Amino acid sequence: MPHLTVRVLEPQLQGNESALIAALTDAVVEVYGEWARDVAVIHLDGVPAGRWGRQGKPVEEVAPAILFGIREAAFARPDSGELMARLVRTVTDAVAGVLGAHLRDTVTIELVATPAGRTAVGGVIVDG
Repeated sequence: MPHLTVRVLEPQLQGNESALIAALTDAVVEVYGEWARDVAVIHLDGVPAGRWGRQGKPVEEVAPAILFGIREAAFARPDSGELMARLVRTVTDAVAGVLGAHLRDTVTIELVATPAGRTAVGGVIVDG
């Protein structure tokens, strides 16, 4: 299951929630295929104004920081380099399409590997 946690300043997020969720889900589907639509999980964390800082000062606008949980096995695939590049590209495009192209060059994405047997749904470990 692809899991994306998106941290973004609350004023930038307000009114864009549905569009951002849809765009990020579509980005995941573009890479993984239509089957991923039903299992992609998007969390939007709005950070209140004044609580995100850069260079020692609070900022009024900043590109989102995205944590993308992906199965560890994806990193071992022969095409993993291209797969990761496509994920990063499509997710960045989705964010820029909703929140503004001016943020594209500063969107950060961290791909986090989840080993098999370390994800659970409904109290049951999902293996596979």
